Amino acid sequence: MKLNDPFVITISREIGSGGGTVGRKLAAKLNVHYSDKQLIHALQEKFNLTVSGIEKLKGEKKNWLSDFIHLVAPVPKANQIVDVDSRFIQEFRSDISVKDVYKAEQEILNGIADEGSCVIAGRSGFFVLKDHPNKVDIFITASREHRIERVMRKQALPREQAEAIIDSVDESRENYVQRCTGSSRYDVRHYDLVINMDLLTEDEAVAMILTYLGA
Repeated sequence: MKLNDPFVITISREIGSGGGTVGRKLAAKLNVHYSDKQLIHALQEKFNLTVSGIEKLKGEKKNWLSDFIHLVAPVPKANQIVDVDSRFIQEFRSDISVKDVYKAEQEILNGIADEGSCVIAGRSGFFVLKDHPNKVDIFITASREHRIERVMRKQALPREQAEAIIDSVDESRENYVQRCTGSSRYDVRHYDLVINMDLLTEDEAVAMILTYLGA
């Protein structure tokens, strides 16, 4: 990947691995836009951003996509890092179909990538942007015990609840990727770099990625 040209870094991650924090810190180091899919999902739910809604917005005179990107893909500052892994967000209302959501994601993520260099954390970025000419795909993983302990610590939950959340999110994300892409998010052939966080801090993982990028 050429850092002098507009680039995209996608980060797929398991809940409790710390991948969201890694993505945000990486974007801050590179001074580029950061997009977390949880934010996009929350805005889709709040503003009912179905495909038809996006098409309606596209018909307006103002540049809705630039305004939206400003909201969901800010350039983070190093001293304003927030760990969003500690939040478990109900993802979609029942009146929004999986097809609607995926089409909306395609529109939004391609728009973010077209705006300039960015780091995108989310479960389908590796596939949606597969044809981007200057892209690196990263998968952040960790052992189940590491993930359970992190979710317990971050959300102040008992072990049973942390395990239930991990199982639910893992199943939901994998089902979504399989339905929309016909592939598995766990297929390492999708990624240029796979990082296990068991023995790493988020900062060490960021340093490893920067070394890989030649930054």
